[in-house]
Amino acid sequence: MDKILLIEEDFSVRKNISETLIKNGYNPHECYTSKQAIEILNNGEKFSAILIDTNMQDTNVIQTMQEIKKINRNMPIIVLAKMEEINIARDIVQKGAYDFIITPPKTDRLTFTLKRAIEKYNLDRKFQQLNTSVESSLEGVFGVSDAIRKVVDQMNQISWNDISVVIQGETGTGKSFIAQTIHNMSHRAKGPFVKVDIGSIPENLIESELFGHEKGAFTGADRKKIGYFESANKGTIFIDELQNMSLYVQSKILNVVEEKKIYPLGGTKAVSVDVRLITATNIDFKTHVNSGKFRDDLFYRLCEFIIVLPPLRDRKEDIPFLAQKFFTEYKEELKKPLGELHSDTLTYLKNHSWKGNVRELKNVIRRTTLLSNKDIIMPDDIIFLDNNMISSNDLQNSYNSTISDNLDTKKVIPLKELTNKAIQQLEKKAIIHALKITNGNRTKAANLLQISSRSLFAKIKDYGIS
Repeated sequence: MDKILLIEEDFSVRKNISETLIKNGYNPHECYTSKQAIEILNNGEKFSAILIDTNMQDTNVIQTMQEIKKINRNMPIIVLAKMEEINIARDIVQKGAYDFIITPPKTDRLTFTLKRAIEKYNLDRKFQQLNTSVESSLEGVFGVSDAIRKVVDQMNQISWNDISVVIQGETGTGKSFIAQTIHNMSHRAKGPFVKVDIGSIPENLIESELFGHEKGAFTGADRKKIGYFESANKGTIFIDELQNMSLYVQSKILNVVEEKKIYPLGGTKAVSVDVRLITATNIDFKTHVNSGKFRDDLFYRLCEFIIVLPPLRDRKEDIPFLAQKFFTEYKEELKKPLGELHSDTLTYLKNHSWKGNVRELKNVIRRTTLLSNKDIIMPDDIIFLDNNMISSNDLQNSYNSTISDNLDTKKVIPLKELTNKAIQQLEKKAIIHALKITNGNRTKAANLLQISSRSLFAKIKDYGIS
């Protein structure tokens, strides 16, 4: 039963309205002064709507309404006015009241206005709760910095429509994840999300991959193929590495965007497609366009909205948050009964340059979680990728060593043999290093080297590693 706050000085009018409300399924709460009503609201009592007389003696009705809006800005306020007070009532409505009713009110008019006001109020509350829930949940995924809040706001603004979006950011900032999240928040969420790395497709196959082909369209086309665009029908197609798109491919994409149709290779009929297009790039795309490497007309089609993802080094307040988040996730995934990241460790992570952005942070936290058995993770326990990598100098030195160890002026070393010996030296060095940082734990070392434990045991025996 909806509670209605009734603010009316006149006892007889107040009682008549209360009786009408009760008969029509409402629960009225009577007040005879505005001050009394404000006190009730400040005490936290909840109402679905407020009825207030325009002619309250203890205060100005507009001031009372402003006080109410400070407590609950969405609360519907319905003004009760005598016939001669219509102009006053209209003025109050213009300043924020929901509507006005002439007193004594007709039952149907009163109940209709209340019903409509309460429905709007409930919808506003649900929408506000949804927005708050979505925003807080997204921040719980991406971070808490002002820069990320701006991105979350932008995602909320554009997710529910089909506007084309370009996501711009350095490698590892999470462009693909942002695109997937926008799709999941959209009305296309039940449709497919198709990701295309445009730079990985050979130029001679690009049309076939994007638009499909009919059987016999070219040599080797032994069956019909559905392209990426048709696969994404009723959903979203995400084209990554937009800067790698050739001018030829750009012209093809432009036709699809404008006509909403594709033409499979070898086909005679166009195929209609309904897709939302999201693209991504790791460069300043406007500069790329200005240099003549990208068509202006396609740029304006794709860039109806641009989301710029800041690098992790420019939102350092997110680093401790994300580190804790990833640590918790990986503890569960790897079934590690570890304790926590020390505050000094979080500061240490915060001050790292993170050239690989969020992707690098995730890898570092995962590797550290895997290899550490301590209750408290200290800065020295953090294992960065560059500590485990074999450099190009190592590779060169390995080849030099192999050649010098086997050099015979009367014998030419086969390239395959030379390569195998160099690789063996590198493998031995990598295994020794992995065993050292895992304190001899062969299972952990195998995970770090991304080989099976059986393969590691065999190599340790082959290379005579103690």
